Amino acid sequence: MKVTVSRTAHFNAAHRLHNPNLSAEENAKIFGKCNNPYYHGHNYNLTVKVTGEIDPITGYVIDMKVLRDIIQEHVLDKFDHKNLNEELDEFSSINPTAENICVVIWKILKDQLEDKFDLKVILYETERNFVEYPSI
Repeated sequence: MKVTVSRTAHFNAAHRLHNPNLSAEENAKIFGKCNNPYYHGHNYNLTVKVTGEIDPITGYVIDMKVLRDIIQEHVLDKFDHKNLNEELDEFSSINPTAENICVVIWKILKDQLEDKFDLKVILYETERNFVEYPSI
């Protein structure tokens, strides 16, 4: 029997949506205010869902303290109060859209979890706009 456990977290970060292969006019048209050359920030909310079998000895899918520590060390310590474009190598060649941020976080966390777990990451850029990976 598989069960999903979830943990939420929060971080603040700045970014600029910009494609260097497009003109200034094209970037402004596509990304609008999010193309501000001085960046802009969000208060991101993150939900991490881990699915797996319940361990018969512990009764856990995963120890939530362990999951908390993984999220803290590998995501929050890396992303919180950072300029994603300037300070994170992951975004040196990809645009830090909510979609790309979500996939990057998923990859980071997936590398920290045992293969027996399924992982879903949901990232809220605002209370109304969110993305999840993987989908369906």
